[in-house]
Amino acid sequence: QVQLVESGGGLVQAGGSLRLSCAASGRTFSRYVMGWFRQAAGKEREFVAAIRWSGGSTSYADSVKGRFTISRDNAKNTVYLQMNSLKHEDTAVYYCAAQSSPGEYGSIQLYNYWGQGTQVTVSS
Repeated sequence: QVQLVESGGGLVQAGGSLRLSCAASGRTFSRYVMGWFRQAAGKEREFVAAIRWSGGSTSYADSVKGRFTISRDNAKNTVYLQMNSLKHEDTAVYYCAAQSSPGEYGSIQLYNYWGQGTQVTVSS
């Protein structure tokens, strides 16, 4: 079975950086799209970024373009989210997700595997 385990969250000051990791296991992920979503307190879960494991095409939410970078390490079966120039409004629980039948990168409904989430708190 697919397992996604996030790590790397924490507390950081505004303007700082964090790198989140998502270790994937249980499948061959070459055909998958891997995504990062986030959910702030009292808000709906929203798309942040995604990457196709094969080929590496990416997609980003407008709110993080130019600040966040998604990447993957095939050898380690790990997806990363490098977050720079963090803002207070980036505070949320960040979730890694996998889409086994690739479609629209930003469609939350298409992701069928989820990690447990990691908290990111940006102090202003």
